[in-house]
Amino acid sequence: MSEVIYGRNPVRTALQAGRSLNRILIADGVSRQDVADILDLARKQGVVFQFTDRRQLDRLTDGRHQGVIATVAGEQYAELADILASARRSESPPFLILLDGIQDPHNLGAIIRTADAVRADGVVIPRRNAAGLTAAAVKASAGTTAHVPVARVGNMNNAMQTLREEGVWLTGLAADGPALFNEVDYTVPVGLVIGGEGKGLRPLVRRNCDEVVRLPVAGHVDSLNASVAAALVLYEVFRQRKGTGGE
Repeated sequence: MSEVIYGRNPVRTALQAGRSLNRILIADGVSRQDVADILDLARKQGVVFQFTDRRQLDRLTDGRHQGVIATVAGEQYAELADILASARRSESPPFLILLDGIQDPHNLGAIIRTADAVRADGVVIPRRNAAGLTAAAVKASAGTTAHVPVARVGNMNNAMQTLREEGVWLTGLAADGPALFNEVDYTVPVGLVIGGEGKGLRPLVRRNCDEVVRLPVAGHVDSLNASVAAALVLYEVFRQRKGTGGE
């Protein structure tokens, strides 16, 4: 479960100690000058912060917060380099999932759960503007966060470049992708790139993909829920690799 740190000094101390924080919440009405050092540390470390209704902080801490709280991940994050090193030791080619701004922790948890089912090597998420390993995400994963390493990176495009240098083929998923998701070869080292809810892949992230694929949709909507779409493509990767002895 996620831990809540409340009070200006405890949050400041956590930042100074380099603890991995999911998010900092600051009550509306708190002067930016009074929390300037906290905001400065958060910016330097890439920790998301936002001003919000004081009642939200009250619900999390019974009112004992001095206008500032921080949430700490319930699970530890992995390093991208460690995920790659582990993937290279596997009998199958590397298989990673990059999530470009998934906001809903339930979607994040569901994708991690599917990643475990198809034996993906790990998941990569951005540090800012995205769901982290909160209690809700851990619960939605059905405990698979203990088995699927999740790397939290400061810059998704830099992470993509690192993977490309390691020979990983980056396949993005978008509603208007030029190729169908099952028309490409996933038996090579692959990084599947999934965009956030609503906006999908950011333009630069999409340009940094080696190819972009789509799911066929025949109903009244032009796209699927992010975790559902991810699951369909993840199982196509698993199906192709199973057929080549990669199970």
